[in-house]
Amino acid sequence: MIWPFLMIYVSEKLSLSLSTVSTLITINAITGLFASFIAGSVSDKLGRKPVMIVSLAVNGIGYLFMSQAHSYLGFALIMFLMGVSNPLYQVGADAMLADMIVPEKRTNAYAIIRMINNAGIAVGPAMGGFLATRSYTYAFLGAAIGMLTYSMLLFFRARETLNKAYQSKNKPEIDSLGGYSRVFRDRPYVVFALLVGIGLITPSMLWTLLAVYTKQNFGLPENLYGWLPTTNALMCVFVQFSVTQVSRRFRPLRVAGVGMLIYALGVGSVALMNSFWGFWTSMVLMTFGELTLIPTISKYIADLAPADMRGRYMSVYWFAWAIARGAAPLIGGFLNDNINPRSIWIGGVTIGLASTIGLFILSTRKQHPPPVL
Repeated sequence: MIWPFLMIYVSEKLSLSLSTVSTLITINAITGLFASFIAGSVSDKLGRKPVMIVSLAVNGIGYLFMSQAHSYLGFALIMFLMGVSNPLYQVGADAMLADMIVPEKRTNAYAIIRMINNAGIAVGPAMGGFLATRSYTYAFLGAAIGMLTYSMLLFFRARETLNKAYQSKNKPEIDSLGGYSRVFRDRPYVVFALLVGIGLITPSMLWTLLAVYTKQNFGLPENLYGWLPTTNALMCVFVQFSVTQVSRRFRPLRVAGVGMLIYALGVGSVALMNSFWGFWTSMVLMTFGELTLIPTISKYIADLAPADMRGRYMSVYWFAWAIARGAAPLIGGFLNDNINPRSIWIGGVTIGLASTIGLFILSTRKQHPPPVL
């Protein structure tokens, strides 16, 4: 309801340049870089459920305060707090799903959970765009109520999935890195996470800057733009499972390379568009990349990680996401302000293609087998 329009709201409220306003996303992402490591350690020690609840509650309260912020510093403080909390939910949820599902069913499980999530996301931008044209306060309030309601549902209805009996027999080593040395010694995985992080800059640029780009350069209003992320979400609901049934037949790293390629081409195509239906076409193409890439990555990591290290392995993945989200607005804002608006998407496709090449090269290397669980 809020995130697709946040840059529009802040830039209009504070009357600042796009490159300046985009630093708020960078603050949020950089905070998430450090929080993602904490999230992995905490979820592996205390459990998945408590970190998810805390994350949702902090985000809900953050949206309430954001509706009342009137300065750059105020927005920056809120984005900092939300940046701390975001990885807690993401890492906890991914680890919880891996705890519950056996390896051979995880591809379908991650696909199904994405379908369910996006059923809600399909409604959010359309509602948010409708409310934003009347009052952003209503949109912020709706987002806050949704987050806090979900946190209460988890508190009363969810069960903890961390196997503490297994954990006590297989304690992760204690070191200055909070047990992460085992992850960092897995060099193929570290390279994989780095390549994915670079590639995810491409879609992050689209999600961060497309709303502002379409409104400032083509006059596309929020209520019409809202149908673009809604299209993405509806495709995730109705197309995801079909794509997964095809992608699961092939080696994960090769599928990841194909997904990243489609991601890059979809984002790059925005530079050629100048109308709602053109941007809609770019969104459809980019979404096929997402449908191919994201469940494959999640399943690959879940299979690779030992049971007592799943939170930490997932943390490194979300660390890569945070790098992408932090770099994307800075790169896109710089290209917009110093070259021209269309250069945002040229830069995006270039970065995506670099990641694609790296993933295909990595897929030719001998893959180490998943650990014995």
